[in-house]
Amino acid sequence: MEDKKACTEQSEVTKDSEKKTRTMISFDWAIKNLLRNKANFGVLEGFLSELIDRDIKIKSIGESEGNKTDKDDKYNRVDILVEVDNKELVIIELQFDNQHDYFHRMLYGASKAITEHIHEGDNYDKVRKVYSINIVYFDLGKGKDYIYRGTNRFIGINTGDELELSEEQKQIYNRLSIMEIFPEYFLLMVRNFEKVGTKNIDQWMYYLKTNKIQDGFTAKGLDQARKVLAYENMSEAEKKEYTRNIENRRIKESELQTALYKGKNEGFAEGKVEGILETAKNFKNLGISIEQIQKATGLPIEEIKKL
Repeated sequence: MEDKKACTEQSEVTKDSEKKTRTMISFDWAIKNLLRNKANFGVLEGFLSELIDRDIKIKSIGESEGNKTDKDDKYNRVDILVEVDNKELVIIELQFDNQHDYFHRMLYGASKAITEHIHEGDNYDKVRKVYSINIVYFDLGKGKDYIYRGTNRFIGINTGDELELSEEQKQIYNRLSIMEIFPEYFLLMVRNFEKVGTKNIDQWMYYLKTNKIQDGFTAKGLDQARKVLAYENMSEAEKKEYTRNIENRRIKESELQTALYKGKNEGFAEGKVEGILETAKNFKNLGISIEQIQKATGLPIEEIKKL
């Protein structure tokens, strides 16, 4: 009897534990389909506030090529451009495919946002502050942390002191430090995240990695996310579309791995020109850029264009 009672109690504990964690739709799907709706801005505002560590209010969200959702959608990248208070710009990008030149991509994206949001003839003080937030699901660089922040600082070569704004500049630019003028970069390395700690952003990292939110989570934005992003609240048609999107991603990943394996065995390992050309074709069919194919195969760009 005692054993049976213990089993029953354990079963109840398991059920209670299951109730504390709710399954949500993935963040990339949410950005594509739900979070650009003004009524749902609170979710993204909460995420950005916890990450940047100040209250963020969204003014508008722009469209992006990475938000494509048609029947042929197999993008493993999602990105949006958000305008927040103080006219600051936030680029949020999710990337699933491994890219060795991703750091350069981050730099290009921030630079492009700056140049596209200043008018010819404007003074340089009209340059917008840009936050580049990158959520990556692959190993990038070499590091153990799961959140990295990159800023611009000027350190004296001879004295070691840090260059600061003058009091006049602080008043003119409404900034306290030089780093507040330059773009800031955040890298969220989802694979490196292991368990929830004491920081609220850890609760967001848990969701990004597991697509689940625990009932005890209190980070900004997650309360609304529980309602807006709950898988169980989707219609049957939406669930089918969501499942198709997830399956497309798996197919894309499988195709890429197959192409890499085939290229290694038929081309690179044996040095066969035919194998290298076949690999380049596979890469091109997967939508990989010509520049990346050139780096991976060593083929001339003109030759790749002809494939």
